[in-house]
Amino acid sequence: MIHPAEKELRAALARFADARIEHDVRPTGRTSRLLEDATYTLCVMTGATGADQALRTADRLLQGYLSAREEGTRQDETLAA
Repeated sequence: MIHPAEKELRAALARFADARIEHDVRPTGRTSRLLEDATYTLCVMTGATGADQALRTADRLLQGYLSAREEGTRQDETLAA
């Protein structure tokens, strides 16, 4: 699977969260479509088949991005020493 860029994944997660909250607070046909679209996008980005799986995968990807950044910082510190 090709991993999405961190920035794009975070944007998709924010869009999903906004759509989910809006639909939970004021459910309409429009909010339902927004939530379906945001869910679909997140599923495509993560290779998941549903929202729960997509969210778990996104969490793992974000943790991987964080670990890679931390590892890069540690390597930079070692090289500077």
